[in-house]
Parts: sequence; structure tokens; C-alpha cells
Amino acid sequence: MPKVISVVNQKGGVGKTTTAVNLAAYLAEMGKFVLLVDMDPQGNATSGLGVNRGELPHGVYEALAQQKRMHDIVFNTNHEGLRIAPATANLAGAAVELVDVERREFQLRDLLSEVAHGYDYVVIDCPPSLGLLTINSLVAADELLIPVQAEYYALEGLGQLLQTIELVKNHIHPELSVLGAVLTMFDKRTRLSTEVMNELYKFFPDNIFRSVIPRTVRLAEAPSFGQSILHYEPKGKGAKAYERLTRELLERHA
Repeated sequence: MPKVISVVNQKGGVGKTTTAVNLAAYLAEMGKFVLLVDMDPQGNATSGLGVNRGELPHGVYEALAQQKRMHDIVFNTNHEGLRIAPATANLAGAAVELVDVERREFQLRDLLSEVAHGYDYVVIDCPPSLGLLTINSLVAADELLIPVQAEYYALEGLGQLLQTIELVKNHIHPELSVLGAVLTMFDKRTRLSTEVMNELYKFFPDNIFRSVIPRTVRLAEAPSFGQSILHYEPKGKGAKAYERLTRELLERHA
């Protein structure tokens, strides 16, 4: 069975989707078969890999609504070994529609059980909230990767996120574990970035990734061209950082 990793932080703009897309791309580059699941109604992971959301006939919503099987919504990407379960605009309605569904927290987990045997890794890009779509993503995951922006306010919501994770562990999914936190948008020229890193150790004393993702223009540009950083600027600082992060993650699973 594959490792299922949810990339989660309820705060927006912390590099969550950038991390999900580029981690998935580098896992595929390193010979793994990977499924990227876009659980964010904004669909940034989908468009960030060059898939035109406006032309999609169906996506994760249709699978959650049991209108389509998971097999039917998965697309190839321009990365060999990387496929995507895309988000369409319809996904925004799923959080409301799931409220009355039996076993509502397990819907994504059940869907992934249909297809997971075909992959080494499933990477889930969570929405920037702690609603039902995120809860589904937590319950479906084996491990959680938490990107944290190197800004003071980025630390404010971490307590709430960790509390939600504990609730999920205590009541629904006791095997869930935090793989680690990764510091994003790091600028070594500022004292604040270093201070945030030091504060982060209070939340995650044992599992902060050594790999730090720098703040670069190229990382911010790549999604607008529908490309991962691996294809957009493979020799740049951002690409090297995500390659290191991926290798570090694989070492933890060795």
C-alpha cells in the first residue's frame, strides 16, 4: 500500500500547494508512482500542473458525490509517473453536501482505497480551512506534512491545527502521525525568519525538516505557467530545495 501524505495548514498563502505539487513532482522524478489529489476548491494544484480546470468534465467532487468512480477522474500530467485527481469549481459544494452523509469523514479514504494499490505515494493538497474537506484529507492520510511560512502570524494558527489533528487521532484515526513541519518562504537575510524557525521548534521539537524552502520569484511564477519548479527552473534555488525535501522524506521512509 502507498504512503498517503496530506499537506495541511488551515492558513492560506503558506506555500502549501507549492509544496504539494513540487513534492509530488520530485517523488515521480525519483522513480515513484504518485497520485496528487487536489482537495482545495480553488484548484491551484490542478492548474499548477497545467490542467485547464474550465475544460474538465469531472473531478474529485464527482467522485465524492458518487457520480464517478475514482478511476474515472484521474488524469496524467506532463510528469512521467505523476497523475492527478483534479479539483473543479463544484468541489466547493461538497463540504455542505457531505454534512448529512453517513461516515462523512471517511469518504475520501474510501475512494482512495479503490485506486491506492497503483501508487507508491498519494499526496493530498488540503484546502486552507479546517472544514469537512480537510477532515476527510486528515482521515485519509497516514502522515501529515505541515508547511509553515517564515512569518510571525504563520505561527498563530498552528495551535488550532494541532488541536484538530489530536481530535482526529483521538476519535477517528489513531494511527495518524505528523511527518513534520517544513519552513517555507524563508529569507535568511531577515532576523524574523530565524526567529520563526526557533519558535517552530516549540511546536515540533522532534520533527522539523532540515530542508528549508527559500522565498524565490521563480517558485511564485511557476504555477502561472502550469509547471512545477522541476520543469520551470530545474537548476534554481527553489528546485534544489524541493529536491532536498523529497530526498529527506524518502530517507524517513527507508
